Amino acid sequence: MVDEQERLLPIANVGRIMKQILPPSAKVSKEAKQTMQECATEFISFVTGEASDKCRKENRKTVNGDDICWALGALGFDNYAEAIVRFLHKYREAERDKATQNKASCSRSSRDKDEQDSSEDKSDQQPHQQTDAPTPITARV
Repeated sequence: MVDEQERLLPIANVGRIMKQILPPSAKVSKEAKQTMQECATEFISFVTGEASDKCRKENRKTVNGDDICWALGALGFDNYAEAIVRFLHKYREAERDKATQNKASCSRSSRDKDEQDSSEDKSDQQPHQQTDAPTPITARV
């Protein structure tokens, strides 16, 4: 029984999703949550299996979002496929934007740090000390 429970989606998450769509006064029985848990898990396994088969035929080891979208369409879930394609596109755009912002932020931080280090180096020097003068060399002959 424990092995079967491990392969299922977490029932708390399933119940939370169910409650989001229902009116606040609605009650959801444990049996209803379990039934939905089993159905949702089976659906995900069905779609993922189709995507996995496609990857195997293409000699790939990683299933990606595009494979899931393809599998939904291939299995006749066109409405889901269209919605997931739109979501995936928006998600990738957001990730690209986030990466660009992080890159710009890191670049600014690095430049600011370099400027701060440079100003600290100058403030550490004594004002009357010449920094460009060569160091005198003395030798005994």
